[in-house]
Amino acid sequence: MALRKKAAPLDSSALKDYAVRLLMGRALTTGELRRKLAARAAEPASVDEVIAKLKDYGYLDDARFAEHFAGARAGGGRYGAQRVLSDLLKKRVAPATARSAVSGAYAQIDETEQVEQFLERKYRGKDLAALFQDPRQLASAYRRLRTAGFASGPSIRVLKRHADAAEQLEDFEE
Repeated sequence: MALRKKAAPLDSSALKDYAVRLLMGRALTTGELRRKLAARAAEPASVDEVIAKLKDYGYLDDARFAEHFAGARAGGGRYGAQRVLSDLLKKRVAPATARSAVSGAYAQIDETEQVEQFLERKYRGKDLAALFQDPRQLASAYRRLRTAGFASGPSIRVLKRHADAAEQLEDFEE
C-alpha cells in the first residue's frame, strides 16, 4: 500500500485558488470550507482573509446554501424537518440560520401527508395493515420515520391508520 504524500502548504494566493476550485466542485458552507482550507494553509490567518474575500465576491453565503439545501430536501419528501436541520448543523451552518431555512422550507408542507408518501414509497405494493400486525414491523417503520426526520406525532398518527394495535404506538411517543 503506497502512502499518500502530504500536500505542500499553500500561501494566501494559492489558498484562494484552491478555495475557488473547491467551490466550483460543489457548494460548501463557511465551516466546511474553513476546515478544508485550514488543513492546507501555510499561515492560519490567511484562511480568514480568503473566506472574507469569497464572502465579498458572493461565492460563499451560508444563508443561501441553507435555504437551497432545505428547499431541495423538503421538496423531495424523503426527509422530515428534523433530519434536514440535523444535516445542516453537521455541515457547520449556524443554528439560527439553519432553523430559519428549515422553517421556511417546511412552512407549507403537511408533514402527515409526507409521512404517508414516505410509507407508500418504502413499502411499495404491500398491505400496510397486514404488515403492521407484527409489532416488530410496526416498530421498524416507526424507527425508519424517525431516522428520516419526521416528528413522532405525525408518524404515530399515520401508523395508527394502518395498525390495529394502536396502543402499542403510544409507547413510542416522546
